[in-house]
Amino acid sequence: MIQKKTAAIILKRIDYGEADRILTVLTPDVGKLSLIAKGVRKVKSKLAGGIELLSTSEISYIPGRGSVSTLVSSRLIRYYGQIIQNIDRTMLAYELIKLLDKVTEDQPEASYYELLEQAFCVLDDKNVSVDFIRAWFSAQLLRLAGHTPNLQTSAQGQKLSVSQRYDFDYDSTAFTPRDEGTFGANEIKYVRLLFSANRAETIALVQGGDELAPFCAPLIQTLRQLHLRV
Repeated sequence: MIQKKTAAIILKRIDYGEADRILTVLTPDVGKLSLIAKGVRKVKSKLAGGIELLSTSEISYIPGRGSVSTLVSSRLIRYYGQIIQNIDRTMLAYELIKLLDKVTEDQPEASYYELLEQAFCVLDDKNVSVDFIRAWFSAQLLRLAGHTPNLQTSAQGQKLSVSQRYDFDYDSTAFTPRDEGTFGANEIKYVRLLFSANRAETIALVQGGDELAPFCAPLIQTLRQLHLRV
């Protein structure tokens, strides 16, 4: 049978039988795959080293007639070992994996693989704050799902002003002017950045982000819960 090769990130691993595992992996070209890794729990298994959690791998597999394919070989591309050195970063990494798994169908576009790969990169960098990564990842999930809020005009249809304060109206998914509003120009600019297609490493360098990220996070989390139900 014809073997196929792809890059992969492990989303879930479930022990099966005496020595096997069922894997759910995310790939950039064929979406999500369910794979059986036969004998992978044996001490001398050649598959084990290439299917670590919190890593990217290159895998070869034989497509199954049903929903489960067979893993033939695996090679570790990059292991993000700094993540597990910090409990907060480790917990967030697993949280992001579960979030992405819940919001994606069997054949998500390649952008979801790229999103998780970027998340691992910034989680592996101890200089990037956990608050930023959580807010950015949620904003990107919303963007990829087509739920970017209106960040250019107010709920009344007027262009947002740098001199005006705003609150966020969740019914219209837009800012609405309030004299004592929660959001000013700096906060709105930062929310725009979080929803932009710029890479996480670039946005993380924005001055003042350590304060702005936790400030803007509740807005993005509420939008995620409303639109993605997670």
